[in-house]
Amino acid sequence: MALDSGTQTNALTSSFTTKKKDAAAEKENLWSAILNEVQTQGSTKLPSNKSVLVLGDNATGKTTLIAKLQGVEDPKKGSGLEYAYIDVKDEYRDDMTRLGVWVLDGDPGHTNLLHYALNETNYAHTLVILTVSMTQPWGWLEQLNHWIKVLGQHIESLQLEAKEKEAARQRLATTWQSYCEVGDDLDPGSPVKRTMRNNSIDEDDLLPLTEDALITNLGLDIVVVVTKTDYMTTLEKEYEYRDEHFDFIQQWIRNFCLRHGTSLFYTSVKEDKNCDLLYKYLTHRIYGLPFRTPALVVEKDAVLIPAGWDSLKKISILYENMHGVKAENPYTDIIKSPPTRKAVSNREAEVQTEDEQAFLARQQEILKQGDQVRGESPLRSQGVGSNKSGPRTPGTTGQSSPKKIDPKLTPATPGAEGVLANFFNSLLHKKSGSPAGGGPGGAGSPAGPGGRTANGGTDAMMTPEKLAVRTDAAAELDRLSRSVKKEIDMSQNLRRYPLKKRDSCTSPF
Repeated sequence: MALDSGTQTNALTSSFTTKKKDAAAEKENLWSAILNEVQTQGSTKLPSNKSVLVLGDNATGKTTLIAKLQGVEDPKKGSGLEYAYIDVKDEYRDDMTRLGVWVLDGDPGHTNLLHYALNETNYAHTLVILTVSMTQPWGWLEQLNHWIKVLGQHIESLQLEAKEKEAARQRLATTWQSYCEVGDDLDPGSPVKRTMRNNSIDEDDLLPLTEDALITNLGLDIVVVVTKTDYMTTLEKEYEYRDEHFDFIQQWIRNFCLRHGTSLFYTSVKEDKNCDLLYKYLTHRIYGLPFRTPALVVEKDAVLIPAGWDSLKKISILYENMHGVKAENPYTDIIKSPPTRKAVSNREAEVQTEDEQAFLARQQEILKQGDQVRGESPLRSQGVGSNKSGPRTPGTTGQSSPKKIDPKLTPATPGAEGVLANFFNSLLHKKSGSPAGGGPGGAGSPAGPGGRTANGGTDAMMTPEKLAVRTDAAAELDRLSRSVKKEIDMSQNLRRYPLKKRDSCTSPF
């Protein structure tokens, strides 16, 4: 009995020791699990070595677009190679970092600055944005081909290992092959969701690339951004663009993005279209943050196509509405550049001074031409020339030959020429020595045989208009004679007064 009781005691002690060891092991595993979780969370913090490179022609809205992504309302344009940053926040982990942004000037002379923004160190951590503007859709073909060529040549100049380039190309191809439509039940912000989207797809499950996809693979994530889509209304009004033109533009640029493995965004900072979605998509491609917005192709000014979604079959849907144009037509034959308009400058035109001698010679020629065109004035021909109309007869000494009043030179003539002409004509028809009183033939004109006056006129046959003209002329003559006499008297008085004063001053007395 004593032996049995001792055996039971040893068995209980051994069982207790085993349970104690199991509890300690379980406790150790718990702490290990917590430690592993902390380490995992620490390793998934947002990296700070990511960057974005923005390429595009001038006036395509690069600076304005980046300022919108930053939340800056008053962007400031620089030159050469600009640097900025965008604050990125992971709301699930309450983590924050800064995304560096390089903006290269559109001037081709600044392409040599690319090595500061894209080099061997950050090649695998850089996303590229290519911008084109809806204000000049006729320039997209040349602009996009130019910047893709510049980017490809720069990447070839980098001293990268062949393995690194191939890994970058394979990563981009995998992104296209592993694209899946949005719509699962996992929390979009959970780390499980992020891990599954990035690492859970086996190579055997990857779909083959669609036709014409990734023909040009530069190994970089590229997003083509069409800016200023609010200008479409202006294209419709001023350039008569129709829906088929915009469909033709969209199918062309989607084919371009498909061949080069890029995403496509239509944005408008002015109307705030797709700007927030572009920010979320950039953080999704760079940091793996969730992006749950599907492709948008309904609104012509707010197109959104993620990388890996598009295909030739989806693009061909646009062909149904293109009745007047064909997709095979050359881009520049359908989207033609409008005729250039002369730029209106607000500056005043610069006045070029003329040589002094040339100016004087030109004025002399003008004066000579004016003399030839002017000729003799009517007053000169009426007044001076009338004295040479014919020889005087003895019976008409002191009088001019009879002359009728020119009907053209009447008081109705515009200006003072009519009055002066009538005045001189009245002088020609008035007797210089006739008395003021009137005879049967009229005032101051004694009648001759047949009732004619001495100057050959017939007063009885004269019209009232002619008599009124003669009366007005006589009154004008009297007025002028009185004024002339008054001026003569005043001038004589002025001459006399200084003489008397001077005599009085020089008198010895």
